[in-house]
Amino acid sequence: MSLHYDVHDGHGPHALFVHGILSSRAQWMLNVGPLCEVCRPVVVELYGHGRSRAAESLDAYTPAGFVATFEKLRVDLGAERWFVVGQSLGAALTFRYALDVPERVVAHVFTNSASALSDGRRQRRMAETAPAMAKQIEAGGSAGLAALPIHPARAKRMPADVHEALLADAQLLDAAAVARFVEYTAAAPSLRDRVHENRVPTLLVAGTREESFVEPAQFARENMPNLEIVELDAGHAVNIQAADGFNTAVRSFFASRGSF
Repeated sequence: MSLHYDVHDGHGPHALFVHGILSSRAQWMLNVGPLCEVCRPVVVELYGHGRSRAAESLDAYTPAGFVATFEKLRVDLGAERWFVVGQSLGAALTFRYALDVPERVVAHVFTNSASALSDGRRQRRMAETAPAMAKQIEAGGSAGLAALPIHPARAKRMPADVHEALLADAQLLDAAAVARFVEYTAAAPSLRDRVHENRVPTLLVAGTREESFVEPAQFARENMPNLEIVELDAGHAVNIQAADGFNTAVRSFFASRGSF
């Protein structure tokens, strides 16, 4: 089973873009055009999201499974190395990829992500509650997904066209696949204990309005080598809510590393 992906024309290396849970390729609507100046965006949709069908194998939903999937996509594209960009849960996946196969990554950009940098308390809570939460999500179907606090219907401070696109794509969500993401992806251990291993030039574009991410961002600042941080006045969806600032930061970061 492969992920649906769109390859956009651009200049420079390919760049993998990975959205978070309950999102879709619409997550990057405001970013792909401006960033085509410095890369060739490859926008994937996670299993059971958007145009990607749910994967049958549970292993496909594990972080290791996604590393293998991203590697296959890179090979299929004929890219020796590429940029990777992750948002929310997608950031935990691109972060894991950059740590596991750094020789294939030119540079890494990620945004606010509890999944990537959560502390032991949150990890234990997720591990304890994820199985029951996953069963509830699968049993609730589309109506259950629509009731989740993180559903795009409750998104704030974003342009109407992006919000409408996210809502339209949310109609395509597969509840069983989302349940597997909760149990096998989001509940996987964070990468907090591995940040010291980072060998890849990395940019964290942090939305400062998300109070729960202040401590994880500070932890990364103090413990992660090869890291730059740009802070923007935005919440969790920083690449949408502060799109101009995000695009400027990423464009500059990629441009300085585009020749390799």
